[in-house]
Amino acid sequence: QVQLVESGGGLVQPGGSLRLSCAASGSIFRINAMGWYRQAPGKQRELVATVTSSGSTDYADSVKGRFTISRDNAKNTMYLQMNSLKPEDTAVYYCNGEITPVGVLYRMVYWGQGTQVTVSS
Repeated sequence: QVQLVESGGGLVQPGGSLRLSCAASGSIFRINAMGWYRQAPGKQRELVATVTSSGSTDYADSVKGRFTISRDNAKNTMYLQMNSLKPEDTAVYYCNGEITPVGVLYRMVYWGQGTQVTVSS
């Protein structure tokens, strides 16, 4: 059984910073691309940032220059450093991973349960 667990969300003032973590656990053979998504109330889930297994990254225009995605392959963990936070960054943040479980011949997509980020004064 493979699981993704997010942590690090919370309440922060505008201009502040938070660091999210996403830890993958279970019978994992390989973790391919991973990403962060977010969903604000009344809106569709949107892509925030992605990182490949080799470390290549991509970002939504709305977070470029403010957010940094990274991963530690030895720890099966992905991070999202969020700086200069704005009220419009308020959302539930989900991590996503393309993972090949042990004993399975293809990759599967897994989601975490989400962590709330609220940016407010």
